[in-house]
Amino acid sequence: IMLFGKVSQQLCGIKKLPWSCDSRYFWGWLNAVFNKVDYDRIRDVGPDRAASEWLLRCGAMVRYHGQERWQTDYNHLPTGPLDKYKIQAIDASNSCIMSIGFDHLVGLQHVEKIRLCKCHYIEDDCLLRLGQLENLQKSILEMEIISCGNITDKGIIALRHLRNLKYLLLSDLPGVREKENLIQVFETALPSLELKLQLK
Repeated sequence: IMLFGKVSQQLCGIKKLPWSCDSRYFWGWLNAVFNKVDYDRIRDVGPDRAASEWLLRCGAMVRYHGQERWQTDYNHLPTGPLDKYKIQAIDASNSCIMSIGFDHLVGLQHVEKIRLCKCHYIEDDCLLRLGQLENLQKSILEMEIISCGNITDKGIIALRHLRNLKYLLLSDLPGVREKENLIQVFETALPSLELKLQLK
């Protein structure tokens, strides 16, 4: 209900809806609404809860420290003390997360694993942002990037700043062309990294 209310407020505030345009434009617009950062919400409920709401709203999943079960339903996010549930893993497979929503990640301090698979809105800017966030530079241990057609070498190379990264899987990324250069960059920057490439 809360999610519907927010979306309906966005819809009502627009005089001319993009229904008249093609459906791709409409879905892109709606996904941008889902990704919009509410800084007041982050302040009120904390970064982990706000990021959980963003991710689930966009079709991703989260798993908290000390829990086996993935959270997949926005309406069944756990309640309780705001500092109790810390995001440990994010699976954004088939989700609509995009760069404008990445400010939700700023305050996260416990994320160890991120999986991006078939994320049509993920671009190099998203990975550049990840590489710049000091908290994530410290915490992320594993990443998988699979079938994200807008990612190029530039975005992948930005991940070298994740200084504790131990495992990186890159698969089916047609925009990544300089395979040998990637290997060299990561061997220099992250010598203990297990880099798994499944690229053409």
